[in-house]
Amino acid sequence: MSTNNEYKSYQVNTYKRNEVEFVKGEGVYLFDKSGNKYLDFLCGIAVTGLGHKNKKLINAAVNQIDNLWHVSNLFTSTPQENLAKKLCEKSELDKVFFCNTGTEANEAAIKFARKFGKGKSNIITTNGGFHGRTYGSLSASAQEKLWEGFYPLTPGFVNVDYNNIDAIKSAIDENTIAVIIEPIQGENGIIIPSEKYLQEVRKVCNENNILMIMDEIQTGNGRTGKYFAYQHSSIIPDIVTVAKGIANGLPLGAVICSDKVAEAITPGSHGSTFGGNPVSISVANKVVELITPELLDNVNAIGKLLIEKIKRENLSIIKEVRAKGLMIGIEFIESVDVKNLASKLLENKVVVGTAGNNVLRILPPLIVEELHISQFINTFKSVLLIENLITKQSEELCHQN
Repeated sequence: MSTNNEYKSYQVNTYKRNEVEFVKGEGVYLFDKSGNKYLDFLCGIAVTGLGHKNKKLINAAVNQIDNLWHVSNLFTSTPQENLAKKLCEKSELDKVFFCNTGTEANEAAIKFARKFGKGKSNIITTNGGFHGRTYGSLSASAQEKLWEGFYPLTPGFVNVDYNNIDAIKSAIDENTIAVIIEPIQGENGIIIPSEKYLQEVRKVCNENNILMIMDEIQTGNGRTGKYFAYQHSSIIPDIVTVAKGIANGLPLGAVICSDKVAEAITPGSHGSTFGGNPVSISVANKVVELITPELLDNVNAIGKLLIEKIKRENLSIIKEVRAKGLMIGIEFIESVDVKNLASKLLENKVVVGTAGNNVLRILPPLIVEELHISQFINTFKSVLLIENLITKQSEELCHQN
């Protein structure tokens, strides 16, 4: 994507920022400074699942802002308790710790597991996984490109291949306390494991008395058509981490765990000054209420429709389409520059992302409708035509669909 180099930025260069500046959002759309309207099929990387300018979320935020912003976690909070109860009910677990971000949630999960382990410290991770950028979660993210320049890493992580239960079995020893895993690898390109994989991991963890930590940072909060993606496999982990969509754009993360894990944590074991901020908590309470069974049905139906429309074209430049609900990855053949394709889609007023090995990452809002899918497909095929990646005949077929 093109970047704006015409002015001096006072921010550290951690992102290749696009020159487009969004100043407003409404529903599934974003608006730039010139008033141009964009279809948002990225959701701030799986964050604004309930869309922009959601009136019920705005009311929850404003009502809380009018009363109380912050007091720390030294005092009782009924809204925190209410949200914790809701998350326990959704996850079928028992206790919750609130923080601010996904990486904080995973750091806490790592600490909780090791505290529970009473001297056992090794945690099995999977190659291609992504758990965050602070040192513990970075060290658990088995991608060498993320580690460059940051050695020595935090010790105690054993990396094995994803979707390979035998690799996990072989990595377990007397010092193993947990396996941390994504139900779908997001940053690695929407990699979906085999149907029985998570069930097999759960079984192995049970047999060896080790914890199963499920990183639901990107997959949780309805993204895959279940409240949590692990629920597609009919299992219950020992620890679940969530963030991103939990407060629809306000900073909030959480660790949800079983009683046996929570019992290892005592005052002083861990904490967060801002975690569970009153404003974020108020919005998150409303988010959980709004992610209804009917909305999840929409996620599954619209996700299926989008995939069917893409696959129906049978485009030779597409190597594979991977999806669960509205978490979608389109992998292209090597000759297609996916980052350039995402840039061209942005020029044509559609916002998407990239991930993994030449994968277009599509993360629409959970409230997306069929007309938005048609808009995306038409723009997608038009851009492919302009870039000479398909023929006119294919483009005409798209508009017929």
